[in-house]
Amino acid sequence: MTLAPKDLTEWAKGYFHAYETGDRAFIADNMAPGFTFTSPFDDHIGREAYFARCWPHADIRRRFDFVAVMQAGDQVLVVYDATLGEASAVHPAARFRNAERMTFEDGKLKSVEVFFGDPPAGLSRREFAARSGAA
Repeated sequence: MTLAPKDLTEWAKGYFHAYETGDRAFIADNMAPGFTFTSPFDDHIGREAYFARCWPHADIRRRFDFVAVMQAGDQVLVVYDATLGEASAVHPAARFRNAERMTFEDGKLKSVEVFFGDPPAGLSRREFAARSGAA
């Protein structure tokens, strides 16, 4: 399915909704060939590494509240506040804010670049990386 450019912001929100509902199949079915994921801890990892690293291994019930969603061509920038179902060592307040640049190709997600700021209060960047499984 190819989406018109005006549809990409809603399409991007659909990926976050898939996290909220545990719909891994939606994400898997809507990734473009050669998908990559980049964050401060991940450098252009592929589909398999993305699912191993980023897909929730437990039912943590995330909620995403969109702060800003903007589109430029085939890219969508999403800034959101996420709320976890329970606090964790990585996110002791059970909340965090991220920004993601999502690039689409032929209506499917081609790449995601995640940007986040300082770790939660009291954690060094090294501790945050270790607790999140990136170090």
